[in-house]
Amino acid sequence: MEPTRDYPLFGGAFSATLPPGAIDISDLRPVPENQEVFCHRMTDQSLIVELLELQAHVVGEAAARYHFEDVGGVQEARAVQVEAVQPIPLENLALSCCCGEAWVLSGKQQVAKENQQVAKDVTLHQALLRLPQYQTDLLLTFNQPPPDNRLSLGPDNLSLPPWSLGDFEQLVTSLTLHDPNIFGPR
Repeated sequence: MEPTRDYPLFGGAFSATLPPGAIDISDLRPVPENQEVFCHRMTDQSLIVELLELQAHVVGEAAARYHFEDVGGVQEARAVQVEAVQPIPLENLALSCCCGEAWVLSGKQQVAKENQQVAKDVTLHQALLRLPQYQTDLLLTFNQPPPDNRLSLGPDNLSLPPWSLGDFEQLVTSLTLHDPNIFGPR
């Protein structure tokens, strides 16, 4: 899939620009209804967009840390390390009209793949967009596992480089709400 300006998410309720080579995981296996998951065609990188219940008991930077640690718990991470947390200027977001606050967090989590004993340091970049009028925390995650030594950098793979932070930023800033009914009656 080439960069798509308006790739539909959640049945068209949202859209966003996805990076080149994004494969919709729901075409390969079941994905929870509150998630959209994409993987890179040549690497182990992935992008996840999640609609979560607003965690009103945490605010600001603490909310970003809360979700990062929660993901670490779900993935049974052996170690979780936050490297940086910064606010995202709301004027940079297509969702600026309904976003109360936005944060980007970078960190590492030591996780093992399913059925494997050895844990690897995975770099995660997360953007938290808080939509209080919809009682929703929108969490976007960019997983960057260490490079796979089996990945060949032959001519076929050079045409599709790994995703960058710029690709993730484009996903975050382009995310657009088209149908607020996805959040249920208000």
